[in-house]
Amino acid sequence: MSPSKVEEDSRRGYIVPVGGAEDKVGPAEILRRFVEVSGGKRARIAIIPTASRQADTGKRYEKLFKGIGVEEARAIPFAERADASRDEWLKMLETATGIFLTGGNQLRISTILGGTPVAKAIRKMNARGVAVGGTSAGAAVLSEHMIASGEEGSTPKVGMAQLAPGFGLTNRVIIDQHFRQRDRLGRLLTALAYNPFAVGVGLDEDTAAFINPDRVIEVVGTGAITLVDVSALQHSSVAITDDGKPICLTNIRVHVLTHGATYSLETREPSAPKPPPEE
Repeated sequence: MSPSKVEEDSRRGYIVPVGGAEDKVGPAEILRRFVEVSGGKRARIAIIPTASRQADTGKRYEKLFKGIGVEEARAIPFAERADASRDEWLKMLETATGIFLTGGNQLRISTILGGTPVAKAIRKMNARGVAVGGTSAGAAVLSEHMIASGEEGSTPKVGMAQLAPGFGLTNRVIIDQHFRQRDRLGRLLTALAYNPFAVGVGLDEDTAAFINPDRVIEVVGTGAITLVDVSALQHSSVAITDDGKPICLTNIRVHVLTHGATYSLETREPSAPKPPPEE
């Protein structure tokens, strides 16, 4: 799926993938910033807990967002494909100024909501300014090409990453989450070997990429984001390498960015965080 077209008098909303395990009991900086880009205290947050099998996931995020002080936070429990055609739930979704997808299993999101009126509504809403974010599985599904599953390890190997269609809010990145904690560099590189157009975004836990309407990523959180740029790729052996064997990739740029750093998806240039003020 490709992103919906932005009309002349509109600006795309923020796209906010989170690496999972975001802080919920301390400053909750990522969730507070998501509220900020969704309208602040007047924000109306729609929570989609489809990825999770835990019955209380939606309610827990309702409590979290309400604790931050939003005008409204409501979980919409899409649990099977028939739910995605329920008019009352679609109307509830369409009143949101921010949409947040919880963690769990990203294939639950894509198989239950992919190709439904809900997925179409989310793309259209983002194109007219509604912020859309997700954590863990909810982050993976935001892009056009989604890493559905894969193996751990730092070396890319043929078959190490399995891809599936995501929601298609952006086609400029491929997202992987719990990145450093679960040693996922290899599977992100494998995914990029299949699709050298996109930028790889490896999100550590409690770390988010706030992608603004100008396609600039701002890093927020306590970890780091590993950005892999394969736009100047000179050689890839993926097409001639046997299943399970290492892939040769040459001329790749890798950036490791921390809180406050930025990265332009247009120019593919990073900017380091500003130094703290001297005391």
